[in-house]
Amino acid sequence: MTKMNRRGFLASSAGLVIGMTLPIAARAQSGAALAFQGDGSEGAFAPNAFVRVAPDDTVTVMIKHIEFGQGPYTGLSTLVAEEMDADWSQMRAEAAPADAVYKNLLLGMQGTGGSTAMANSYTQMRKAGAAARAMLVATAAEEWGVDASEITVSKGRISHGDKSTGFGALAEKAALRTPPEDPPLKSADQFVLIGKDLPKLDTAAKSNGTATFSMDLYRDGMKTVVVAHPPKFGATMASFDDQAARDVPGVEDVYAIPQGVAVVAASTYAAIRGRDALEIEWDESAAETRSTDAIYEAFSEAAAQGGKDAEVMGNGAADIDGAAQVIEAEFRFPYLAHAPMEPLDGVIEYAEGRAEVWMGSQFPSLDLPTVANVLSLEPANVKVNVMLAGGSFGRRAQDTAQFANELAEVAKAAGPGTYKLVWTREDDLHGGYYRPLTVHRMRAGLTEDGTLTGWEDVVVNQSIMAGGPMARMMKDGLDPTSYEGSTKMPYDLVNARTGWAQMESPVSVLWWRSVGHSHTGYATEVFLDMVLEAQGKDPVQGRLDLLKPDMSRDRGVLEKVAEMAGWDGTKVKGDKAYGVALHESFNTYVAQIAEVSDVDGMPKVHRVWCAVDCGIAVNPNVIRAQMEGGIGYGLGTVLFNEITLGDGGEVKQSNFDTYRMLRIHEMPEVMVEIIPSEADPTGVGEPGLPPIGPAVANAWRALTGENVTTLPFAKKTGA
Repeated sequence: MTKMNRRGFLASSAGLVIGMTLPIAARAQSGAALAFQGDGSEGAFAPNAFVRVAPDDTVTVMIKHIEFGQGPYTGLSTLVAEEMDADWSQMRAEAAPADAVYKNLLLGMQGTGGSTAMANSYTQMRKAGAAARAMLVATAAEEWGVDASEITVSKGRISHGDKSTGFGALAEKAALRTPPEDPPLKSADQFVLIGKDLPKLDTAAKSNGTATFSMDLYRDGMKTVVVAHPPKFGATMASFDDQAARDVPGVEDVYAIPQGVAVVAASTYAAIRGRDALEIEWDESAAETRSTDAIYEAFSEAAAQGGKDAEVMGNGAADIDGAAQVIEAEFRFPYLAHAPMEPLDGVIEYAEGRAEVWMGSQFPSLDLPTVANVLSLEPANVKVNVMLAGGSFGRRAQDTAQFANELAEVAKAAGPGTYKLVWTREDDLHGGYYRPLTVHRMRAGLTEDGTLTGWEDVVVNQSIMAGGPMARMMKDGLDPTSYEGSTKMPYDLVNARTGWAQMESPVSVLWWRSVGHSHTGYATEVFLDMVLEAQGKDPVQGRLDLLKPDMSRDRGVLEKVAEMAGWDGTKVKGDKAYGVALHESFNTYVAQIAEVSDVDGMPKVHRVWCAVDCGIAVNPNVIRAQMEGGIGYGLGTVLFNEITLGDGGEVKQSNFDTYRMLRIHEMPEVMVEIIPSEADPTGVGEPGLPPIGPAVANAWRALTGENVTTLPFAKKTGA
């Protein structure tokens, strides 16, 4: 990859650069401001730049969110194109650099997470496009000597009478204008591109191999580094002998770093062979040495104690004990790895007084200052280039800036130079971050006539936020990401309690696709199905009857999915059974019905019907793809996935041979319907996942009578 210096950048971006006006103080702190300034014309271009118009009429949108397959390149560019009245063929997308001006307006920092990319950008990016259009139109009006209100713009052409031009011919002069602070936006009935199945902007490059991921990056003089990490969570390096490692051809040096022992070599192969030759003594005095079974037992005991109140409605759980019928279940959810197709990797170029990084950075606002701090550099002298990434599912959203920290530590130990740090999949599965192991203890009471008297869900797990920079988001010692989805339920439960018990372990935990909803969706929707069954109610109608009056969006997706699947109340037809689940996450509402049969004691999922309400559907094609992806990822998880610790605390899984993913022939047919809406759009990267597990489990119980409360399903068969 060719190094892009300031002159080269400007040469490639000649034309109009448009953004939203920022206060002078903010400009001064902005690295983007420097990148977008022209020679000798300081302040000519706004630093919060999202739109770049080139002389050849192409419009490039600077995307402030990492692209790892969830679609921000296409979605955010659609918003700009819509307000510019651009033609889709002229649109391009490019990753924005790490800079505070590109912050996520919902997270308060530059970062991608919580399915917020579209939700936080919807108005901001439309205004950026509208500002660009207004400046181009004003320029055309001046050149043609006509009133701007008489000018039309359509498919990238600016016209008045017999005069017509593209954007590029006006870009240079338009750049001299001051961007309007609050340009008017289209109403929904004026949309031309929003709501259409536009092809994704990054598909062609990813298909023909020209897209550049950080793993593809090679720099002059670059060396490859792998790190020997502790074999158990919480262990540290006590001593090591590197003589045999240094004898491996290609190994150039070995360093101790806080994370372990780094092997620097001429190639990845040599680095891994050198690491294999290391003799290391680990200090396990602070390590997690319990097995998964032992951890489950400790968590189960904590659940029985009730935890701390997270939400209490009515009489809480008080009326359960005296009920005519008490329904109870304990759900166990294992540690899960994110297992993205592209393991962590990145490049750092470290020279005297400066550093430049290329990596799939999900939180650039944390990664950049971490590199600066480790290398004792001014943040202004560090540049983080956000690269395409081959998946994440939360793995790159490290509030500890884990990978950037290790990358900087390698450079600090090895000295000035260029280094590519590579984590193998085994590294990630052995010592990365996991979805927290979780136990739900659930109880419900029924009167003799079947009236629900109380509902209780006690959630037990480690906190993702506690002890890190995100701890500021906790309130009264509660981490809502640990139990979200168990609270604020759409059902009129009247008397209900959600408790949470925070557990401690050296095992590293992190957000995993849909975060707390990934287990609360399963526990609440399976348990509700059990309650409805005890009441003798239909799973769909019972849910509809229980919804609060103002839950119209939950009701809408549930009624739609029942219509799609032809639900008639029959849970088993021949050798197939049908299960339903409803779950809202990240302000997106999803209902699914799964069709399941029994193949050798395991569910085979044939078809899944999915109804989603995510507000205005900016690009239905992307929404359907995200629902399908969430269903496939979630289905593989509930059927096969778990990370387990053996006696002594060592992780048993190492790669896809032992961490079984859903295979292509196991993917069910998926039908997706999007509910029409005028509400602002919400995220779709995660909400497709939570309902698939309980929909399958509810169908499985209808088919076999077996209630699966310990995941994955494969645990019961050894599949």
